[in-house]
Parts: sequence; structure tokens; C-alpha cells
Amino acid sequence: MEKENKNSRIKGFYDLPLEKRRQILIERGFLTLNDLENLDREGGLPLDIAENMIENVIGRFSFPLGIALNFQVNGRDVLVPMVVEEPSVVAGASFMAKLAREGGGFTAHASDPVMIGQLQVLDLDDLTTAEGLILKHKDDLLAGLKDVDPVLNDLGGGPQDLEVRLIINSAIGPFLIVHLLFDVRDAMGANAVNTACEKLAPALEEITGGRVHLRILSNLADRRLAAAECTIPVESLAFDEYSGEQVRDGIIEAWAFADADSYRAATHNKGIMNGIDAVLLATGNDWRAVEAGAHAYAARFGFYRSLSTWSQDQNGNLKGRLELPLAAGIIGGATRVHPGAKTALKLLDVKTAGELAEIIVSVGLAQNLAALRALATDGIQQGHMSLHARQVAIAAGAEAEQINKLTAQLIEDNKIRIDHAKEILSSWK
Repeated sequence: MEKENKNSRIKGFYDLPLEKRRQILIERGFLTLNDLENLDREGGLPLDIAENMIENVIGRFSFPLGIALNFQVNGRDVLVPMVVEEPSVVAGASFMAKLAREGGGFTAHASDPVMIGQLQVLDLDDLTTAEGLILKHKDDLLAGLKDVDPVLNDLGGGPQDLEVRLIINSAIGPFLIVHLLFDVRDAMGANAVNTACEKLAPALEEITGGRVHLRILSNLADRRLAAAECTIPVESLAFDEYSGEQVRDGIIEAWAFADADSYRAATHNKGIMNGIDAVLLATGNDWRAVEAGAHAYAARFGFYRSLSTWSQDQNGNLKGRLELPLAAGIIGGATRVHPGAKTALKLLDVKTAGELAEIIVSVGLAQNLAALRALATDGIQQGHMSLHARQVAIAAGAEAEQINKLTAQLIEDNKIRIDHAKEILSSWK
């Protein structure tokens, strides 16, 4: 398949029937028929695999998997799989990616995949003395962890450094925290880091004379950051009666609200995570871990604020930036067990966890822009409720060809409510 066919701009994709969408992915070389079978109801997660993934399995629970179009990240076109139940998320990300594309797409960067393992050292007579002993023996302590994962070591990963923090005021008095910095390469890394912490604990106790209590990974992975930027030409922001300058200024004003007020920031950042979580779910990654790290990072300056930044550049264009901890892997866990997750990773065509993080953070920035643009212009409900109308029609009992007809009627009546939908259905009988 020729490289130019791998283009994330697929005009009219939304209006095509499901089978035609799938056929286009095959024709353009993104996926094969076998890959798509992994996303079918039975193939997405066979019961025999589900039974071995978690405890007490009685079945499966499905969400839709959609494709976000138009994304160009670091000069490469990519189709983005998103698993989400909320209407407007996939459409919003796709449209904002189209606007970003007009300004050169997204530029993204992921730092080295260094995770933090924490060890709590208690029952120490002198915290400062214990800190000095740990740092004095740091090289030996790290050397003792080289055999935790030989494969990681061969790939350039493994233990990198030790840091010591003094906790002076706590409910149980003073104690030490030792941070183990561990490069996990293309994994999310929880198992490797936790194993290394367990192995490190006896040596710390011997050196300090203290007692190591908790030994656990931190989900505030602030040594494993991903950042994305985009520039939207001001003329691309104009629509209907809104000028590009009006939309640009409205977006910046809406962002400033979130950056100054924690109540607004919580909803603002939730919108960012709508996009990020959807890709994490599609690829079998731990979205809960990334959520926890993102929200903790948003409060790193002492109060909870926006994860993104929006401003006007010297040419009057809109410029956005998003940075957050993003521990996502392409090996291990559900990413290599769940057939659907494997297919999602194939669609993304990523070779490293860093590449995956760069795409995910770009999706988060696009999702943020979609929400801010809606809020700053027509309001969040107009577009969202139009897309929500289809769900209301189905919930009211519409079937087959009734769904599109009822959806159109609900939008025309501007009454997207289940009681109104049921009234319409009753009148058709």
C-alpha cells in the first residue's frame, strides 16, 4: 500500500454506513479484515480471555470504538481509535484536528519513560543521618537492582537513580521516603517498578536500621511527561457570525477562567481526559493511573488549575499547549492480551511507548479545544445534544429506520428528551 494512502483525512466518513467505513480502512491499508474481526462483538474479547483477565467473570461489557480523523502528529498522519460512550467526543477531536492540520498539525514530545517507585522508611532515630547513608550507598543499591529485568537493561532501561525525601509532619510523625527512578522503556511499568521496590527494601533496612513499610509505584509520573502544541490560523476559527478573532479571544478567555478557578478547572480538565482516556481504553492501558497522575499534576503549584495553556501568537493565531504525566505502554498487560487493544495499536502504527504518548496528548489538546470553542461560541449543548439525540431515540425504543427519522424529529423540535421521543413513537403507531 502506497504511503500517500495513509492519510487521516477521509472526507464524509461520518456519513458512511459502518461497513463502508470498515472497507475504507482495509482499502487504505490501515487494517485487514482479520484486524476488524478483533473489534467485532465476539472477537473484541473472547470469554476465555476475559475469564483470565480479572476475577469472577460472568461476561463482557462493550463500549463503541470510533475513529478520530484528521490527526497529524509530528508530520505523520494517524487514525486514532477511541473507546467512549459520550457523544461528540470523537467528532469534536476530529474537527479540531482538522483545524490544527491547517496550522501544521500537532507537535508533540514525550520524555524518557521513567517511573517512580516509593519506599516508606519508618522507625529511624535520625532522618538526616539515614538520608546520608542512603545517598552514600546509592551506586551499590542501584547495582543490586540490575537483574530485576535483564530485558529492560539490555534495551537501555532499568534503575536510573535514587532520591530521598524527608516527611517532617505526618499523622505518625517524621519518616523518610526513598524514590526509585526506573526506566521502563515501552511498558507502562507498574510490575517492574513494584518488583524493584520489593527487592530494594531489605538493603535499605540494612543500611539505615529502619523499617521499610510501603513499597509501591507512584502514579504521579512527573518524570514521564508528554506535551503537545498546535497553532490554529485565526482565519480557520471563523464560522457563521463569529469572526476568527472573536473565537480566538473567547477561547483564551474561557481558558483563563479554568486556569484561575479550581471549580472550572475540574470540568475543563475532565474534557481533556475525555480524549485521553478514550485512546487509553482503546489500547488497553490503565486510564485510571493516567487520570490520577494528571489531576495531581494539575495541582503541583499548590492549587488545582488548567493542564493546558492557550494564547495568541505574534501573528494573531491561536496557540495551544498541553503537558501532563502520561504512563502508557505498548507491551505487557491488556495491551498484548486483549485482541481489540492489539488491533488499536496496529491502527496507530506506533513503534514505542513515547510515540503512543505523543498521539494521546495531542488528542487531549484537540478535545480541550473542541470544548473551549463550543463554550466560547454557541454553548456546549447545541452540538452535544444534537449528537445525543440518537441515543435518546434508541433509549425510547426506536429501531432500524425509525432511529434516523426520530433523531431528526427530536433535533427539529429542539426537544431532545426521552418523554418527547416516546410521544413521537406512539404517534407513529
